[in-house]
Amino acid sequence: MNTAAYLRRLGLPASGDAPISAEALHALHSAHVEKVSYEALEIWLGRPTTVDPVESAGRIIGGRGGYCYHLNGAFSQLLLSLGYEVTRHVGGVQSRGKEPGISGNHLVLTVRGLPSEANPGGEWLVDVGLGDALHLPLPLVAGSYRQGPFGYALRPSEVARGGWRFDHDPGGSFDGMDFGPEPTEMSAFAEMHRHLTTSPESGFVRVCAVQRRDAYGTDSLRGLVLSRLGNGAHSVTLDTARDYYAALADVFLLPLDDVSADEKDKLWRKVYRAHESWLAGGSA
Repeated sequence: MNTAAYLRRLGLPASGDAPISAEALHALHSAHVEKVSYEALEIWLGRPTTVDPVESAGRIIGGRGGYCYHLNGAFSQLLLSLGYEVTRHVGGVQSRGKEPGISGNHLVLTVRGLPSEANPGGEWLVDVGLGDALHLPLPLVAGSYRQGPFGYALRPSEVARGGWRFDHDPGGSFDGMDFGPEPTEMSAFAEMHRHLTTSPESGFVRVCAVQRRDAYGTDSLRGLVLSRLGNGAHSVTLDTARDYYAALADVFLLPLDDVSADEKDKLWRKVYRAHESWLAGGSA
């Protein structure tokens, strides 16, 4: 992995020689969620991906994003290359109205050995792959936490013995996330990745969604509906391909330089048809 290029992508010094600390971890985390969008456009473009962290890092360095396996996978590889003590865990994101569980639909990271005044134990929940959730790492300590306009909570998991439960803000896109304490390899997510990228039941297949977090809120594009949650909350429907691709470039920092004009035309028509189906009461 090209660590220097990755750091440049995040707008950080490419030397990579910053001292390992809780403050440096916070800077890396916030830069990542602000500069690298949560997106699954590759699915809608018909481009297969894997859960290989180096492949994901290369795509991020090239100006794209990804979803949790890609974002947290690549970020864990970056942190390891910088000398951080990182552990990968199997998690499960609980959608609204669903039961909690360790489904493997989420990759979670923890980092240890970084004590701070706010977290003397030095262990952190690190997650740049939750879309509209964390802007900064959370101390892996039970309690309530505020980040910008959103409130979160951490507590012992009721479905993973020895694990943790992250409760999202009531206005967020999902209820919460549980993860177990055991370390895991990326291969544990390969089968679920296949399901999430190909199954008609997958939310990524049904809805073309993009999200980006900043210190003051989150921007979300679901189909053709662009929304802002947090300061200056609003929602607007993008009626033209020009507006759609302008939003991707300007709001989500996704100019899609790696996508041809023909691919963009096909993507627009596909997203537009899905949006029309949704308006008509279809499943999209």
